[in-house]
Amino acid sequence: MALRVIASLMGVLMVSAMVHAAEHGVKVLSPEHMNIGPGELSVGVSQNWKQPLPGVQRALIVIHGRLRNAQTYLHSAEQAATQAGQLSTTLIIAPQFLNQTDINRHALPDAVLRWQGNDWMAGAPALGPQPLSSYAALDHILERLGDRKRFPELREVVIAGHSGGAQVVQRYALTTQADTALKAKGIKVRYVVANPSSYAYFTAQRPVPTFDQASCPGFNTWKYGLIDLPAYAKGQKQQALEQAYVERDITYLLGAKDTDPNHPALDKSCEAEAQGAFRLVRGKNYVEYLTQRHPQGLNQRLVEVPGVGHNGDQMFTSPEGQKALFGH
Repeated sequence: MALRVIASLMGVLMVSAMVHAAEHGVKVLSPEHMNIGPGELSVGVSQNWKQPLPGVQRALIVIHGRLRNAQTYLHSAEQAATQAGQLSTTLIIAPQFLNQTDINRHALPDAVLRWQGNDWMAGAPALGPQPLSSYAALDHILERLGDRKRFPELREVVIAGHSGGAQVVQRYALTTQADTALKAKGIKVRYVVANPSSYAYFTAQRPVPTFDQASCPGFNTWKYGLIDLPAYAKGQKQQALEQAYVERDITYLLGAKDTDPNHPALDKSCEAEAQGAFRLVRGKNYVEYLTQRHPQGLNQRLVEVPGVGHNGDQMFTSPEGQKALFGH
């Protein structure tokens, strides 16, 4: 009973935080801005990356969820790196995808990139100062990491996200081509997708047997499927997207207790419900779907984190999380 009360209270607090972030803007801004053409992306970093970092062997890009609390995720990643003994050799980068409410609350200059609501999750273009996709902003980070004068010993880039951030990572891995330039320089790129509410499918097949496509016409539209891809991915063929995706190194990190079908932050739309009742089963269904489509094997794996529900900090600092992020 006590655990149920605590879980219920946490749910209330989460809803309150989501409402506050939506109506009033984020409380904490990331302290730095990265210049991207005429725009500036808000970022937090664990080391000063304005100077060469010859000791850095790994870069970890960690993506926040709907609360846009990038600094919280930066600190969780720093804690996980410390526990894994990898902090000094790892540069952690936490981009912050702000919206207009955040800009207004903090009276930020027009140069700071901002998106409409949560549209950054799906790779939508920014409202200003230029229509830059949130995924293209990540491309710019990868491009910067590919500078061998700044990062002469960099051997690996890990792009990780939890919840809403995991939705970004899964779809970014599906649409990006920026990792090929890093691979050409001998830098491996890996992706860690932790507890997202939904995934982008490649076909109209869905795992829920009772799902009625006719009653949910948007079920296969982006971000749930490949119909109406964002401008960022326009021109790419679906078959090529799928082939590139299954060849990427992806870990689906799922909390064994992320099983609440009524979790306050769970996507309850019919498009998401077609993928399963809760996050753990949606993740298992998606990996099974990919396995069926590619019986020759995937460069991907599903890892369950015992005893953990929908909690980004616990996911990344767990032994399983540390291994997924740092290989240790």
